[in-house]
Amino acid sequence: MESLSPILEVRGVTKSFGAVDVLQGIDFSVLPGSVTALVGDNGAGKSTLIKGLAGIQPFDGGKIFFEDKEVELDDPRAAADLGIEVVYQDLALCDNLDIVQNMFLGRELKRGVALDEAHMESRAGETLQSLSVRTVSSLRQKVSSLSGGQRQTVAIARSVLWNNKVVILDEPTAALGVAQTEQVLALVRRLADAGLGVVIISHNLQDVFQVADYVYVLYLGTMVTRLRVEETNSGEVVEYITGGKTDLVSQDGVNS
Repeated sequence: MESLSPILEVRGVTKSFGAVDVLQGIDFSVLPGSVTALVGDNGAGKSTLIKGLAGIQPFDGGKIFFEDKEVELDDPRAAADLGIEVVYQDLALCDNLDIVQNMFLGRELKRGVALDEAHMESRAGETLQSLSVRTVSSLRQKVSSLSGGQRQTVAIARSVLWNNKVVILDEPTAALGVAQTEQVLALVRRLADAGLGVVIISHNLQDVFQVADYVYVLYLGTMVTRLRVEETNSGEVVEYITGGKTDLVSQDGVNS
């Protein structure tokens, strides 16, 4: 996997709000077919980094590469056009709409002046089937009737419906029970196995070690390490999160 080129990479990106340097020369990369975890304490800069990758709050400096080409992420449309999708913790689902309507919300397919309900339902079903989702009984269920795990599943499925290449998941298992967490983590792994680059932001290190291939740690706006999950342990990661241990991150190698 290490021989692959990153599908998404940032080098030396910075972001400040007034006198506060929130991101200080961040290097971060995502490999296709892998799950990359981003961890750090509250205020470490995780949300700012993700908003920069989504084009919501463009970086002040540094370079961004997508599929080995330098790109600009000046707005959310630029990120979406490249194939970068963020599934936020609030999921942005409409309770009064059904699964199909939510998956195509804002991007409805039409036949003439009417909505092409049959085509949308077919594509929604194919997407869920391709992700081996079997927890949903009907595509026409209202989202308000779904469990937390099912809602997360719909949001993730929506993110891959449009042939996205990088999916960023913000705390995807927050507030889920044990069984629902297992279902969502299995879905995350299937996304990577399908060739996507997956980023998972999580405070739950148990989830990180179950599903991720790599883990990056942010500490007070600085990327202090990048580790292979199989070569580290939760105790070491906690040391980095709390500032008790620091490495310099280099894109041409993985910390050991």
